[in-house]
Amino acid sequence: MRRHVVKLRDKYLVYAKWRKFSIGPGFHAGRGTSMWAKNYIEIGENFYFGAYSQIGCNTKIGDNVIFGSQVSLVGRYDHHYQQIGVPVRLADEIRDDRYNWRGLDLSVEIGSDVWVGHRAIVLSGVKISDGCIIAAGSIVTKDTESYQIYGGVPARKIVSRFESQADKEKHLDCMNLRKTQS
Repeated sequence: MRRHVVKLRDKYLVYAKWRKFSIGPGFHAGRGTSMWAKNYIEIGENFYFGAYSQIGCNTKIGDNVIFGSQVSLVGRYDHHYQQIGVPVRLADEIRDDRYNWRGLDLSVEIGSDVWVGHRAIVLSGVKISDGCIIAAGSIVTKDTESYQIYGGVPARKIVSRFESQADKEKHLDCMNLRKTQS
């Protein structure tokens, strides 16, 4: 019974609440999740959106991506903090129609086969390449290389995801085979 309720809730989110965004099949959102973007959010197939996670900027996410709980994708310049004579709290923000400062062209791009761990933060303007793993609690401020594991504040490359190039190639072959069978 619970599985049916969860599937029904996911369908409500995709087809009603977040209908203005492009969300592929196999989508699941945990409780307390939120999404907002100035212009677009595009999500591929089989996305798992962990509980209390949020997307708050233009975003493109590939296939087979998992967000742990409390993951945040956030804009770098959501408030015009250099607005003369205006406290930051009252300054123009990216949600305003009149906002014309930095960040309007920034987005987060996440490739396929990516895992973003619990409480990680990804800033707009960053591309997380295919196959990456982002460790829990990390803050990603720069682009990543494919099939690497990143962690820390700011996030830095820790190690390759696979122990050898042969293992990586085997993984890629299996992923391509699976894609052609779908």
